[in-house]
Amino acid sequence: MSEAITKQQKRGQPIRNIHITDITLKYRQPPSAIVSILHRISGFVLFLMLPFLLYLLQESLRSEISYYHFGGIVDNAFTKIILLGLIWAYAHHFTAGIRHLFMDNHMALDKDAAQKTARWVLVISLVLTALCGLKLFGVF
Repeated sequence: MSEAITKQQKRGQPIRNIHITDITLKYRQPPSAIVSILHRISGFVLFLMLPFLLYLLQESLRSEISYYHFGGIVDNAFTKIILLGLIWAYAHHFTAGIRHLFMDNHMALDKDAAQKTARWVLVISLVLTALCGLKLFGVF
């Protein structure tokens, strides 16, 4: 290790040790990278929460009594927060997926257009989440 450092110093190259915390704290990711990372995270979250969603669907469809039981589960604040997170994951995954479909068809591939569409994905997914959250928490 010390030999590599001395060789880099002799060549005049700066010594860099990049750690994951340095990446998140010091280096600013472009919007397209953020959207790509969040697209993967949202897909993983949706996959993990699929049994929970299927259970809620089963409870809502089984009978009238189970429907009211389902309503009791959804009225819990913790469940609403989980559902709001799942709404965001779905909205983000869906809008980022549409963006990827456009990019697969060779649209918006240059740097400026890719950054602009990435920002739009972030905004649209947050707006859809906010609207669904307002409905979920009974504002309208």
